[in-house]
Amino acid sequence: MAFDILKRNNVKIKGQGTQPMMFAHGFGCDQNMWRHIAPVFEPDYRLILFDFVGSGQSDIAAYDPLRYDDLNGYAQDVLDICQALELTNVVFVGHSVSSMIGLLAAIQQPQFFDRLIMIGPSPRYLNEAPDYVGGFERPDVDELLALMDQNFVRWANTLAPAIMGNADQPALGAELTQSFCSTDPLVMQQFARITFLSDNRQDLPKLTVPSLILQSSDDIIAPQVVGEYTHQHLPLSTLRYMKANGHCPHLSAPEETIALMQTYLFDTKKI
Repeated sequence: MAFDILKRNNVKIKGQGTQPMMFAHGFGCDQNMWRHIAPVFEPDYRLILFDFVGSGQSDIAAYDPLRYDDLNGYAQDVLDICQALELTNVVFVGHSVSSMIGLLAAIQQPQFFDRLIMIGPSPRYLNEAPDYVGGFERPDVDELLALMDQNFVRWANTLAPAIMGNADQPALGAELTQSFCSTDPLVMQQFARITFLSDNRQDLPKLTVPSLILQSSDDIIAPQVVGEYTHQHLPLSTLRYMKANGHCPHLSAPEETIALMQTYLFDTKKI
């Protein structure tokens, strides 16, 4: 059973340390997106890298549209891996929607987790007048999802570079576009809907695990006001503003991302 889970999620284990550090990729990505970050932590941690079912080199035959019809299905992937490897004291590093997936997993089974590191988290992508700004109006998201259904390649070529930002590094936008296009369109369409329409604002206060929020500048997916809202409603959270811009600082500014992670892990270990 444990082997099946590790195969299903293409789990890779690296590192010389004992404390587990689990890396969870964002929407339309895979574990390769951590290639600039993860190796730095190999001497001190036991690294757990994986692909969500339907992404990367996971077992696409394991994809169940009913299970993955909300973020809890992906949170169960995380918990399944923790159980299969008998993990405890996990430092969970999640990018974008995986921040909320990690949140849901840690709420359900907090005994597995030591700290969460959230890169560009958002509990709600849609604006909810008059009290919440998520960055998107519902008609804009509906139009985005409609384009995805009608012309997947055009959608990927339009959205990926905007998400990445850093127009001076076009190779990054091209990489994200290719990542989007290499994922099964039907999986992407369902994952996009549950991502952009999810609302985890009520879940934030339920987290009992300490967390770090890394907030990029000029992030169209998770603008600064969203990071601040998340910090205000997430107990035991630390917010750090980044000089990096765009939604993927682990790719565009790995050195800054690593430095902020290391500082947080060192400072909280002393407490």
